[in-house]
Formats: sequence, structure tokens, C-alpha cells
Amino acid sequence: MSFLYETHLHTSEASKCGEIHGEDYIPYMMGKGYSGMIVTDHFFNGNTCVPADLSWKERVEIYCSGYERALKAAEGKDFVVMFGVEFNFNKDEYLLYGIDKEWLLNNECIMQMNRHELFEAVHKAGGIMIQAHPFRERDYLSDIKLAPSCVDGIEVYNAANSANMNALGYEYCSKLGLPMTAGSDIHFYRDNEMGGMLFDSRIDSIEGFVKAIMSGKGTPVSVAPDGTVTPVADMPEQTVSTELPNLEVLYPEGE
Repeated sequence: MSFLYETHLHTSEASKCGEIHGEDYIPYMMGKGYSGMIVTDHFFNGNTCVPADLSWKERVEIYCSGYERALKAAEGKDFVVMFGVEFNFNKDEYLLYGIDKEWLLNNECIMQMNRHELFEAVHKAGGIMIQAHPFRERDYLSDIKLAPSCVDGIEVYNAANSANMNALGYEYCSKLGLPMTAGSDIHFYRDNEMGGMLFDSRIDSIEGFVKAIMSGKGTPVSVAPDGTVTPVADMPEQTVSTELPNLEVLYPEGE
């Protein structure tokens, strides 16, 4: 038996680009065959819809509301909802797993941290930092920023990326020898490919997810519209690049 988890998901409560309320994801994701999901809304330095003119506490309360609404909606169901963060630096973004609302409330200082400082702070809290869609190219991006010394792993399959962008990430992570993750980067209901992590045993908490990823458990997968689950490693178009990046690649780790 296997268990499928969404690792990259946005709600309309905190992400400006999110179109779905937290609670509305539960029946949808269950219908897609997922056993759970991690809510990773854009933080205040990303594409957030949380007002900037409120107190830190008020902002964190709003930020966590999509996750909390999803968590409440999943009560009594065979579906686990976990908390994460998508944190932006200079348009390079990182998925933080293993921190919680209380940690955010007590760490307003993260807004002034550089990549290494955040990496250390998240580690101290027992969490991990995964670079999201590292080779993404969009019209709002002028370059690709990589920070190999301050990440625990790489999101090698992002369902919102093109195949070659994912393949570049897969090759990059393979060279680094770091754990791989996959996710849908879902903002709205979709009928095309999705992504996720497939595990042989149930994941019941974000702590369990962090432990599994860091111990090399879990398989990055693509989920077809008909529900077929395919390991990313078995998809040459997602693992072997056919083109070099169009954008300049920078390594701004000390910033």
C-alpha cells in the first residue's frame, strides 16, 4: 500500500495567486487520491495577500488561516493537513517544513535574515529548507538563483513548470546528492498533471514528513489526470534536460 502527499499548495486566504479556500481543497485532494497535503502559502516577502499595515501577530494569524481552515475541514476524515511556508528572497523561493505558527509568532526577525541565517534558524527549530522550482523561468524573473549550501533538498518536479525546467532541477539535485521532492504548486483546481511524494507508510505529521525526507524515504511522482502515478525518475523528459537555461544562473548564497 502507498500513500500520496501534496507538498506545495496555496490557499486564497494568504496567497494573492491562490483561488481556493483551505477547506475546499479537502474533498478535491481526496478525490484525486491524496492521503494528505502541506499548505505552503506565500509568505510576507512573496506573493501574499496579507495586509502589510497590521501587527506581526495579526499578519501571522491571517497567514495561517488557510491552513487552519483546511485542518478543521479534515477533522474526522482519513486525510492529514500539514503546515509549511513558501519563503521568498530575491525571487528565489524556498519551502520550509517543520516550523509552525508559534515559531512564526516568535520569529519576526526572519524578515531580515539572509539565506544562510534562515537555513540555520529553521534547522534549530527542527525543520528543513527545500528550494522550490529552482530553474523556473517566467516573464517576471530576470535570472535563476541557486543556493546549494543552504538547502536540505530540491523540488525536482513542479507540475507548474515545463519539463525541461524540471529536468534541469533534477540534474542539479542529482549532482548535489540531496533529497528530492515533488509537488503540484497548486493554486486552483486543475485537470492537468499534478505532483507529490509517494510513501510506503502513512505520514501523520509534518515532523514525520521531515524525518522521512531526510532519511531518503519517499518517491517524487507525477500524477496524470486519470490518476496514474508515475515516479519522476521513470520520466526521461522530466529528468534529462534538452536545453540550457535561458536566464543567467547566479549563486547569491551570502546575501
